Amino acid sequence: MRYRKLGKTNLDVSILGFGAMRLPMAGNHGPMAGFDPNVPIDEIEATKMINHALEHGVNYFDTAYGYHGGKSEAFLGKVLRQYRTKVLIATKLPVWNLEKPEDMEKILNEQLTRLDTDYLDFYLVHGLGANTWPKAKGLDVLKFLDGLRASGRIRYAGFSFHDDIKVFKDIIGSYDWDMCQIQYNFYDQNYQAGKEGLAYAASRGIGVVVMEPLRGGKLVDKIPQAIQALWDGAPVKRSPAEWAMRWVWNHPEVSTALTGASSLAQLKDHTGIIKDAEPGSLTSEELSVFSQVQAAYRKMLKVDCTACAYCMPCPSGVNIPQNFQLYNDTFLFPNPEMNAFFYNHMLNPEQRGSGCNECLECVEKCPQKIDIPKELKNVHQKLGEKQQ
Repeated sequence: MRYRKLGKTNLDVSILGFGAMRLPMAGNHGPMAGFDPNVPIDEIEATKMINHALEHGVNYFDTAYGYHGGKSEAFLGKVLRQYRTKVLIATKLPVWNLEKPEDMEKILNEQLTRLDTDYLDFYLVHGLGANTWPKAKGLDVLKFLDGLRASGRIRYAGFSFHDDIKVFKDIIGSYDWDMCQIQYNFYDQNYQAGKEGLAYAASRGIGVVVMEPLRGGKLVDKIPQAIQALWDGAPVKRSPAEWAMRWVWNHPEVSTALTGASSLAQLKDHTGIIKDAEPGSLTSEELSVFSQVQAAYRKMLKVDCTACAYCMPCPSGVNIPQNFQLYNDTFLFPNPEMNAFFYNHMLNPEQRGSGCNECLECVEKCPQKIDIPKELKNVHQKLGEKQQ
């Protein structure tokens, strides 16, 4: 295993972290079963995965209050109990479950019980963005984090993030954060916090944990023929998973990348590609392959949106880049149920394509000259709940 410092915490963390959002599950299930409390974790297989991770030097384990309907925290607590002083455990405070400040204390105590520990190494405010950040601040979450650090119930405070770079920088500048968790992969270089956010956080000594290095498996499953041909023609032969993980690890600002493996076979694949994962180790010829793959994916887009956000803010509150991201994903990485879930449940009603009032302000600002109102109608027709 290779280790890197996690920002100003100065902790050595394994460059591969164990993400417990997609643990193997018993029985037949759909793609959203990881959020269903009625679908049980396959504890035998999942325990084998954790043991394999530990044997190969993984020391960072990530979960959250709602993963597997609350069962993820309890499972990790049970399996990691005997290794508690040797591992780093991170979990998250769900802002959407909060109604009053007292709820934060109640949820934390529940999480400590589930995880069978009296302290957390990392406590992240979950899924911060333009909608959740004001709510979190209004509930005095920053004061709450200060108290937890002072009492020793958490060692370090952080946040996970899903929004644009402007919001990210606002959050970074509002508190003495120890670490943050962002989505980052070779396809999403400029998505949400992106490479600008990665550099911004690292320059301030904030450790960066990367989630979705394989984009939830989309970069390695059911790869279009044109994309696979580019990987096959690369100067070095690697699996798509190794290409994608090596790209993330090539960035020295990344402390650890979370594997979202849902089987022991997948995890073995990920632990087997670490030995050569030095920062800056990819050659210019190898990096050019990623440029070719990105260009090939871009040709497949239904809406040629670059997420530049010149169209934002929308007077009606529509999150235009996010709508187009989900819409394009439906065609590039076929998983309509997952994309529809995020559209209908992770976006507020006014943020969805159906909220467009066709004022045309966005059309005038779009460098790509996209007929945004027309395309937003297509998005809602494809992903809206009534169309499912």
